[in-house]
Amino acid sequence: MATADPRNSVPPGRSAPFFAFVVVVLALATLASVGPLLALPDQVSRLPAAFWTMAVLAIACDARPFVPQGRRQSSAVFPSTCFTFAILLGWGLGPAVAVQTVAVVVSGVRMGHASWRTAFNAGQYACALAAAHLLIGLGPGDLFGGGQLGWTDVVVVGGAMLAWFAVNYGLVSSAVWLRFGARWRPGLRQGLGFELLSTGSLLLLAPVLVSAAQTSAALVPLVLVPLFAVYQMARLSVEQEQLASLDPLTGLPNRKALVAEVGEQLHRHAERAADGSAPARLALLLLDLDRFKHVNDALGHAVGDRLLVEVSARLTEVVGPDLVARLGGDEFAVVLTGLTDVGEARRRADRVVAALAEPVTLDGLPLDVGGSIGVALFPDHGEDFATLMRHADVAMYDAKQRNDTVAVYAAESDHNSAERLGLLADLRQVLASGLGQSADGGGAGGDGADGGGADQGRNGPALAAVPVVGGDGAALPRTDAALPRTDAALPRTDAVGVGRWSLWGRRQRVHLVHSDELIQRIVTAADPIRRRTTVGSAGQPATGQAVDHSVEPDRAPEVGGPVGHGAGAGGAGGAGGAGGAGGAGGAGEITMYYQPQVAIATGEVVGVEALLRWRHPRRGMVDPEELIRVAEQSAVMRLLTFRVIDDVVAQLARWQAAGVGLRAAMNVSVRDLHTGEIADRIAERLARYGVPPQLLQVEITEGALMADPRRVLATITRLHQLGVGIALDDFGTGFSSLQHLRRLPLSEVKVDRSFVLGMTEDADDAAIVTSVVELARALGLRVVAEGVEDERTWRMLHATGCDAAQGWFYARPMPADELVAWLARHRPVRPTVASDTAVRRRPVR
Repeated sequence: MATADPRNSVPPGRSAPFFAFVVVVLALATLASVGPLLALPDQVSRLPAAFWTMAVLAIACDARPFVPQGRRQSSAVFPSTCFTFAILLGWGLGPAVAVQTVAVVVSGVRMGHASWRTAFNAGQYACALAAAHLLIGLGPGDLFGGGQLGWTDVVVVGGAMLAWFAVNYGLVSSAVWLRFGARWRPGLRQGLGFELLSTGSLLLLAPVLVSAAQTSAALVPLVLVPLFAVYQMARLSVEQEQLASLDPLTGLPNRKALVAEVGEQLHRHAERAADGSAPARLALLLLDLDRFKHVNDALGHAVGDRLLVEVSARLTEVVGPDLVARLGGDEFAVVLTGLTDVGEARRRADRVVAALAEPVTLDGLPLDVGGSIGVALFPDHGEDFATLMRHADVAMYDAKQRNDTVAVYAAESDHNSAERLGLLADLRQVLASGLGQSADGGGAGGDGADGGGADQGRNGPALAAVPVVGGDGAALPRTDAALPRTDAALPRTDAVGVGRWSLWGRRQRVHLVHSDELIQRIVTAADPIRRRTTVGSAGQPATGQAVDHSVEPDRAPEVGGPVGHGAGAGGAGGAGGAGGAGGAGGAGEITMYYQPQVAIATGEVVGVEALLRWRHPRRGMVDPEELIRVAEQSAVMRLLTFRVIDDVVAQLARWQAAGVGLRAAMNVSVRDLHTGEIADRIAERLARYGVPPQLLQVEITEGALMADPRRVLATITRLHQLGVGIALDDFGTGFSSLQHLRRLPLSEVKVDRSFVLGMTEDADDAAIVTSVVELARALGLRVVAEGVEDERTWRMLHATGCDAAQGWFYARPMPADELVAWLARHRPVRPTVASDTAVRRRPVR
């Protein structure tokens, strides 16, 4: 794309050294040519007609120099070089400098050069001619005096050509460096090939032209034929180069041209930023058309191509002199220069969107075509093309996800940052380590109790006499008060529960030695956290040390993301600890936590939900939602799913061996349901550990159903045929459809915590919860409410007929051994309906 030549102006910060260089060049040119020019008047009368023919042709050709398309006027080819070098060979330095100076003045006026630039061009040509003349003077004498040229003469002429080119290109390069700085050196090197081809061809024609002039002046104009051939060759070369930089369909610049233009503009804007001159920002806009695929599918690719041409015309019109490029398909890029701030870039992007909002009429059919634009700015979001392009792409997809038209790059929207890629690598490492240990037999199986016994023998039994409370927080009589205590002080907290119904409040946490040997084996199973507190090592507490056993903040979210992960699956080195700090080479440890699900009417614990916890060596506890977002974008999700299946099924086997009949629910992601691998894995693990399939439940979201209904339904149907329960999670928050409740083989519906948390204060939330409960029960489905955190919510859910609940009101998520200890303390409490727990109804509007 042609833009104004920046070498017609000099920034204030560089004017002093640059103009000093121009003065030096003019002084050298004057010193080298003043003598021959003073002698020129006496020589004019003796100059032949051939000289005057060459002089006229030199001036006339420079009045219309060849400017290659796609290049600036500073790259123009001046044919006067051929004639003035021939004059130098035939009649000396004075006539050559005089003709060259007149030609430079004519071309400068014709092309609108600044006066200092015209003077510099005349000076650098004079210096180049003087250097060539000096080298010719070292030769045998008169080269074209009528005698036959020898090899020495040819060598002298060749050396003179090289001297001319070296001085000319060297002076121009030095001037450009003083004007633009070191950033222009790569551009100068890239332009060397073009200069050698064009200028070298003109210089090689000069000896032929002089030889022809010695015969007859009438032969001189014939040189225009080879000059025209040179012109045509250069034109064809430039056209091929230009075609390689243009999109053949729309005629817009392509990615190659975009890279070159952005690189050049970045240099300019960096210079502006260094000089403190505003505006110094550049914006790269990445545009992706909406609904273009629908046009291609419905009307054919020919209509789609015509639509792209029309869109290109609109973009070019609204953008103006800035660059518009087509990257391929329905993606376009726009380079906006000279911006002051982000707001201006957004306003310019909004104008682009507005230009596309008007329907495009093709063959009488109006087509609605919109677009999503991502914006990345220099230097705010990157200082090179690759970074700006990637960030603009991130912003564009962010706009699409938010159903917006324009989005400016934000680091929090970049899910593929270096930090997240590092997190993904650590996750892969810890998962690979965990799966390896599980495959070696470290996980729990039918003999998981023996593994627990090993831990028990190493750690010893433990007991702490504490009050036993029921599900409602009320004190209950102890049944194990006579159990002996041990000398080992295991981890506990010092706070006592506050408030009758504050079950989530901080109170003393203990490990009990149960009178039932099987339950005690589970209590002492190889959970990684328990193992760290009992196995003394460098930097870890040994047995008897009091440490904080909590691994999460007091009010940590209970959601585990699309995939939950179970606690240890092994005996002494079970899967719950697999992938720990030692086994994963410093990538941290993944542990399964379990949150009880309690039947509201009876107070009995009917199941648990498995939730993921990852303690990273540098980041601490990783947010589960962030972890799932990272994993879902890669094949690591498959490892994550296999890990949860292995851990949860192994833990169920351990509980079953101990006589604890709990159902465990695990979440799965969209990727898991698109293949049959998850069903194969679950079937294999259930058979291996001898776990009844009805003890396992898979939770899916409505978003997973919408991704690919056919494949997802096939996977769900197969799991149902295995006997595994299917629960619809977060019901009401996604693409809710009553068909899901009717068509899918569901056994349970989970009411999202966003409704449950507000039902005591918001009549709308209460009405939604009540309606979901009534609908599910009418369809024969079990209903579980998430996020139950206070007594009043608990009683209101009981009034609505909700089957079960989970949340901090009952218990927070905890490792497997703590869960069994909690089960030993738990006493069922049945709620009574109070007068203030009736669901309030909003008046009819």
